[in-house]
Amino acid sequence: MTPRLASRIEVSGLIRRIEGQGGTGMVLAKGEGESGAILLVLSDRGAHKGFLERVLDVTGTYRWQPVGPQDIEDYQQVNAYIERRRRFDADSWVVELDVAGVERFAAEMTATG
Repeated sequence: MTPRLASRIEVSGLIRRIEGQGGTGMVLAKGEGESGAILLVLSDRGAHKGFLERVLDVTGTYRWQPVGPQDIEDYQQVNAYIERRRRFDADSWVVELDVAGVERFAAEMTATG
């Protein structure tokens, strides 16, 4: 199994990366600092574009993978999905990343792990 960064460090790095690209990042729910799951809420100038989650694949490598409904336009539905996920795993982080061209960011994340 590939070692991974502590969740709090990964979240901090993601927010800095987005801010470096002219976007904003915000922790919506703080999870367990060392090993909490991370759910990313991806937005492009306020419009929801999808979710990514850091998961362990079959080779033992951590990767970013699209999860949940990707075609939500209503933030009430986004919030409902986040609430369901937090009920299932209260130790998980939820981080919103908002940047122009977030689809490109997501493609980079899923391609590189």
